Parts: sequence; structure tokens; C-alpha cells
Amino acid sequence: MNYFKITHIPKVKWSSDSPFNIKPSLKTLFFLIFGLTLFGFGEALLIVSNLGVTPWTVFAEGVAKNLNISIGLATFLVSISILILWIPLKQKIGIGTVSNAIIIAVTIDLFVYLLPYSSNIVLSIFEMIFGILLVGVGSGIYLITNLGPGTRDGLMKGISENFKKPIYIIRLSIEITVVILGWLLGGTVGLGTLMFAILIGPIISVSLVLIKSTDKK
Repeated sequence: MNYFKITHIPKVKWSSDSPFNIKPSLKTLFFLIFGLTLFGFGEALLIVSNLGVTPWTVFAEGVAKNLNISIGLATFLVSISILILWIPLKQKIGIGTVSNAIIIAVTIDLFVYLLPYSSNIVLSIFEMIFGILLVGVGSGIYLITNLGPGTRDGLMKGISENFKKPIYIIRLSIEITVVILGWLLGGTVGLGTLMFAILIGPIISVSLVLIKSTDKK
């Protein structure tokens, strides 16, 4: 399987049979929580690196400035808007969609509280790269559980499946578009933001293929 031609989320032995499954196996739940925790930890590392936040946070910041609302409320409104886009893309909301919002938020707050903000450029670069890697790997793990993607990953998944385009191209296109829109709206862009936009799609694609290759189904 070519790493950069994957257009569908693969299934493994611990994947749920349906995104609507409300009683998944303990193993599936474990990987869901594990993947989302890695995702949140990666986001926290990006924040404390002081090298730039993720593209969607840039966009939320821009929306917040223009509507004169908090970033939290802007993030919520953006998420609702994305869910509306799910309808024509035929994406399904599941436990993973709800867990995404809760677990990632809690994990980010926990690690941002525990980790000091970096003032060392070498450490900052390490945190930035490792953070992006963790977000990508975490995304791959929780997406394969098939319990419903988060709002942004669902958008990526839906466009990729409906238009038969590689996941990495769709994710890259979305991230770059969001960064540009956020910047135009007044959001703050840093090196970490640009690196995330460029690398996250390929990392997710590679993660999906590698996880699938380890399955003995």
C-alpha cells in the first residue's frame, strides 16, 4: 500500500464495526483514549514550544477577533460549522467525535499546566517536531478505532472519500487554507503553524498504513 495514496481509513482487529457502536470493546476504547491523549499531548507541546499554534487555532483566533468573542466560543462555532459540512459528505457522529472534544481539551489543559513554556530555541524546535508527530500518530490511532472522527478529521475523511483524493493532499489543502484565512482574519501564525500544516497530512497517512501493516487480521 502506497503511503501517500491512501483515501480511506483502514480497519484492523480492534476497529469498531460501526461508528454508531455505543458498546465498543475495551480494546477499542483503550486505543481511542490512547490516540486522543497522544493528540492532546502533541497539541500541548506545540503550545509550550512558543513557535506557533495549529492552523485551526489560528483560524479560531481570527474569528474571535472579528466577532469580538473568546477563542473558546470561536472554536465551538467553527466546530459546529464543520459538522454542518459533514451532512453532504455523509459522515457519522460517534463516541469518538464526542470523546475527541473532551479528552483532547482535558489533555491539553493538563500538559500546558505541567510543562513550562520554552525559552530555549533547541528545546522549542524539539517540542514542535515531536508535538506534530504525536498529533499525527494520535490521529491515525483514534481514526482507525472507527468510533467517529473529530470534526476536523471528519471533514478530511469525508472529502477524501467522496472525491477519491489522497488523505495527505486533502489534509494539507485544508490546513493551508485555514492558516491563510486565519491570518487574513488577524490570527497569529508561527513556524510551528506552517510546519504543522505541511507535515500533518503525510504523518497521518504514514501512521494509518503502518498501523494497518501491524494487524494480523
